[in-house]
Amino acid sequence: MATRHVYLVRHGVADPFGELTGIGRRQSELVGQRLAGLPVDVIWHSPLPRATRCAQIVGRHLPNVAVLEAPELIDHIPHVPDQALQDRSPFFDGYGPAETAEAERRSDALTTRFARPAETETHEVLITHAYPVAWLVRHALDAPPARWLGLNCGNTALTAIEYRDGTAPAVLLYNDMGHLPTDLRWTGFAAGTRP
Repeated sequence: MATRHVYLVRHGVADPFGELTGIGRRQSELVGQRLAGLPVDVIWHSPLPRATRCAQIVGRHLPNVAVLEAPELIDHIPHVPDQALQDRSPFFDGYGPAETAEAERRSDALTTRFARPAETETHEVLITHAYPVAWLVRHALDAPPARWLGLNCGNTALTAIEYRDGTAPAVLLYNDMGHLPTDLRWTGFAAGTRP
């Protein structure tokens, strides 16, 4: 039975213009070094500059691995239940029926492409954004659609999910930052006390 090993990585820290900062580049180097020990077949990345640059840096540590764009990995709001619209109205300002339909289309495309077993054993790195990572984890756990809102991940944190025929997906790692020194962890989160 073939297993699809998916390694999800949120891009490194970026500036307000969407370009990796020095910290983001260093984080990308470190996650690349960590992934270099795996039999990676392909690195997929979002088309946005911060994810593209992160993928290029990671790719230097996996020199014979293709680095390819996947539009399904674009940053997007996957799903917003009506209650969340009321509770977080400033965050979701302007989110209406058209945005809901587009979110559903994008989320379905993401899970259809990546959240399933493969025909042959594969190891794929997906460099994307916090929301798509949260959506794929929520999907793997078969949690209600609104539960992605309770998940977040740090910049270049590693999440690993395995997909096999005939069994539920297995979330092996979530938000693992073991490859980062203390001062590079917990970026991408609101200020607060962290373990």
